[in-house]
This record gives sequence, C-alpha cells and structure tokens, in this order.
Amino acid sequence: MRAEIVIVGGGAAGLHVALEAAEAGTGVLLVSRKPLSESSSFWAQGGLAAALAADDSPDRHAADTLAAGRGLCRTSAVEVLTGSAPDAIERLQVRGVRFDAEPDGELALGLEGGHSARRIVHAGGSETGRVITSRLAELVAADERIEVLEGASATALWSDGSRCAGVVTDRGAIVARATVLSTGGGAALWARTTNPWGAIGAGSVLAHAGGAELADLELCQFHPTALALPGSEHDGALITEAVRGEGARLLDASGERFTDELAPRDQVTAAILDRIEADRTAQVWLDLRGLDPERFPNVFEVSRRAGLAPDSAPVPIAPAAHYLIGGVACDLDGRTTLRGLFAVGECACTGLHGANRLASNSLTECFVFGSRAARAAVDEPDRGDPPELPAWRFVPPTAATRAAVWRGAGPRRERDRLEALRDDPYPLARLIARSALARRESRGAHLRTDFPLPDPALDGVHVCVDPADELRLDRWI
Repeated sequence: MRAEIVIVGGGAAGLHVALEAAEAGTGVLLVSRKPLSESSSFWAQGGLAAALAADDSPDRHAADTLAAGRGLCRTSAVEVLTGSAPDAIERLQVRGVRFDAEPDGELALGLEGGHSARRIVHAGGSETGRVITSRLAELVAADERIEVLEGASATALWSDGSRCAGVVTDRGAIVARATVLSTGGGAALWARTTNPWGAIGAGSVLAHAGGAELADLELCQFHPTALALPGSEHDGALITEAVRGEGARLLDASGERFTDELAPRDQVTAAILDRIEADRTAQVWLDLRGLDPERFPNVFEVSRRAGLAPDSAPVPIAPAAHYLIGGVACDLDGRTTLRGLFAVGECACTGLHGANRLASNSLTECFVFGSRAARAAVDEPDRGDPPELPAWRFVPPTAATRAAVWRGAGPRRERDRLEALRDDPYPLARLIARSALARRESRGAHLRTDFPLPDPALDGVHVCVDPADELRLDRWI
C-alpha cells in the first residue's frame, strides 16, 4: 500500500491530524487498531484547558503550567500551547463540536487542580472525549481524501534507522513520505491504571526500534482519584478531577478532610499516599455527596456499577497510573529525530508537561500540536524508494511485566526495585527503569524514597534515550 501521509492511531490526535492534512489537499491513510469509537480518547472524562475567561490570559495559563511542571517544562512548548489554545477551541466549534454552555450561551468553564482560573471546557459534562472523537470520526469518514484502515495493528516502522518510509502492519506494509504516530499513551503498562489495556506505550517502542530518540520515560503521572476496589473489574476506574473542582472532598479513615483537593496532581497524590501509610489502609475516600449526578454522569454510573452509592456515601479511591509524560522526543512541529517520522499526543514528548502534567492540558495538546504536525507532515519531501523492510516486529508486554512495572516504578520508587526492572523483556519497561535510576531526585510525578528532594542541578534537564539505548541528560528550551 502507498499513501502520502500515514497516521497510526485513531484517537483525538490522529483524527485531528488526518483532517488538517486532508484539508490541505493531501491524501491520508489512517491506521487504527480499534474502531474509531473505541479509542482511549473516546473515554476521556477531562476537558480542554484554554484561557477564555475575561479574567484569564495565556500568560496566566502558562504560569500555572510552569508551576505544575516543577521546573522541567520546555518553556517554548508551554508558550505555544497556551497561546494557541483559544484558537484550537474555536476550530473545534467550527468543526461542529458542541461544548457545554451557560444559559447565556457563553462556554461553561470548569476549575481543576493546579489552575488559578476557570478555564476547562467540557462537552457532555464528563463525556468530553466521546463528544469530540465522535464528531471528528464523522468528519474523517466523510472526507474522500482520508482512507481508514480499521482493525490493523502497526508491527514496525518501515525504517533503516536513518529515515522512516512508512509503517508495517499486520495487514501489509504501507509506504509514505510522512508517518505520524498518534498511538496514545503507556499508563496501562502499570498493573493499576485508569487506562484501557491497550495503552502500553507501543508508539514509543515502535519509534525506538526504528531509530528515534525517547525522553522523560521516568515521568508517569499517577491520577490521585481512581476507584480502589482490588480484585474487581472496576479497580482503577477514573474519577475525573473536575468533581474536585466542583466541591468533592478527600477524606481519611476517620472521615476528616486532609488535603487541598485543588492542588496539582503530584501534590494531591503524595498527600494521599502519606495518608494511606499513616492510616494503614489501602485507600482514602472521595465524598461526592452534594454533586449533581447529571453534571458527571460517567462518574456516578461507574461508581454504581461497582456496587457503590456515591449519592449517600464516600467512595474508596487510591492513585493509579494515568498519563505517561515521556515518549517519543520531538520538536514543536512533531518532528522526531528520525527523518520522516512525526509524533503527536500522549505518545509524543515535547517537554510541555515537565515533571507533572497540568490537568486538561493534554487534550488541548492534541489539537494545538496536531495542527503544527499536520502542516509539517504535508511539507515533508518524498525521499525516494523505501529501504528494505526491517526484520524486527513488535511484541506486546505480558501481565508479568505490568505487575513488575507497578512494583518497580510505581508511585514511590527506590533503587533496588528499579534495578530489578532493568532486565524485563519489554523494552519500554527496561528503559523506564533506567531513566528513573538516572533521575536521582524526587520531582513532580517521580518520587524516589532514596532521593526524597529535588536536585536544583536537574532543573530543566531531560533524560533522553538514543536508539542504541544510551542515556543522555539534555536541557531543552
């Protein structure tokens, strides 16, 4: 098969890149392992952060992002995101996405942890992902310049280590002048996770095997509020941060509030872990009483399905792996270190999120940086005949690897457990362990019990992994 641009991944980022490239007059082939309605983005409860209120500004949004990122954000990426976010919201509205509005017709803006102003745009309450991806999928299906290959899995990049000429799938190889990875995240590599089980960091593994650099793999954000029901299929179910913005409270074993629910996620997660240890329990409690169930239908529905009664009693919660901040290293136009390869969304690492992602910046990231990557991919030159197909093929992680990653690189880490993870058969698990060992400090989402304080010498320093698995410390601007 042949395409001008091939996109791997059918979530919000992939759909947006496909539409942007097609509207520029370029043919697109979109490869999606699952039907478009089953992507991780479809289930996203969070919203999009953008400075839209009269008392807000991109500079204020940037300041909040930098504060949450704990001295590790790439300043240029933050400026691009916060400056372009309002236009991204407007563009989605032009595409027909209907965001929640106030009675006067103005957009309803929510408040989430780490934000100093109401700037979170939602659709359908806590069904933002469903609303956006459903609309974008409709537009993709109707665009004759976009071909969708559903039910196909990428097994390798068509690369010789110096350039990418397309992708190899289980339905055949596809040659293209530009390849865009939008494969989603890797938080399901941890046994306790809010993510669907397919979020195993496949994009990072594919890119690295093809010759691209990775970065910040030690930085996985643990969501503070996921249902704590060990042994149940509902264990790890996400309780969106937006409920805390509307008054939900965190309670300890005695029923007392113990922390600021609207602090950045790393701070709330650390407070919960401390309280769990002090109370000698496996969870704390989230009090949803008094919230309107119609405002958060997903939250109340999943709690009830789990046998809980959120209207009348607090629900048990504990942190779970939620968002892998690290991924395929790329610039502000999505270009990776491998010619012809681009990355967008959670699989990409621009340095935007630093050491702790500010809530709802990631969905905005898909559209802001997706537009930039689409323009760059459209302009990517044809580099001639492709190289020989590589012999390497992707092998997914086992349940044993997921358990090992949770043990070794969970919310709190120590050297011996990280060392034990270095020999795991899954490449990304090994590189996560090595990167976490290299960051000899605690910063944001990365908590080392043997190095409990941040090291000022590591401000702005990113742990990068080259194609030969060599680690390098870089400063990004």
